[in-house]
Amino acid sequence: MEHYELIRSRRKTLALEITRDGRVLVRAPMRAPRREIDAFVSAHGAWIAKHLAEQRWKPPEPSAEELRAMAERAKERILPKVDYWSRITGLVPAGITITAARTRYGSCSGKNRLSFSCFLANYPDAAIDLVVVHELCHIREKNHGPGFYALLSRYLPDHRERKRLLKLPPAQNTSDTKDEGEEPF
Repeated sequence: MEHYELIRSRRKTLALEITRDGRVLVRAPMRAPRREIDAFVSAHGAWIAKHLAEQRWKPPEPSAEELRAMAERAKERILPKVDYWSRITGLVPAGITITAARTRYGSCSGKNRLSFSCFLANYPDAAIDLVVVHELCHIREKNHGPGFYALLSRYLPDHRERKRLLKLPPAQNTSDTKDEGEEPF
C-alpha cells in the first residue's frame, strides 16, 4: 500500500490528490474508519502509481526571473510561427499573449485573442506548430466539432502524431528539426 497523508474534514466522501511535489493526500470524513481509508487507497493503487510516475518528470516551479526568460524565449519561437501560419491559413488573431499557464498550451478567446504558455517553447517545432494552428483554427471554428478538425487537418494532416509530442516530457523532445518543405523560422 502506498504511503499517504490523511486529512480529515467535514466532507462526506473520500478523495485522492497527488501534490506537485509527489505527496499522496487522502481527504476523508471525520469518522471514516482507517481500514476503509486503507482499502480506498489500495483500490486506487494503479491510479496513484500512474500519477506519481507523471509527476517525476515535472520540473520544479521556475522563479520569476526564469519565467521572464522563458516568456522571452517563447516570444522568439512562437510569434514568428503565428505570423507564418496566419499567412498560410488567412486566420489572423486580434492579439497574442504569452502566459505562464501550466494546464494548457494555448487558448483562443471569444474575441480571437490567442494566448500561449511560455512552457510550449520547450517543445519541438512540430508541436509548437500544432498548438499555433489549433488556436488559429478556433478563430473560425470555436468548438472541437467536425468543422474544426476538418480545418485543422487541411493545414496539418499529421496533427494526431504531432499531439503525441505534447504528451512527452520536454526533455524527450530535443529535436528542433523542421518538417521537410516547411519554411524556416
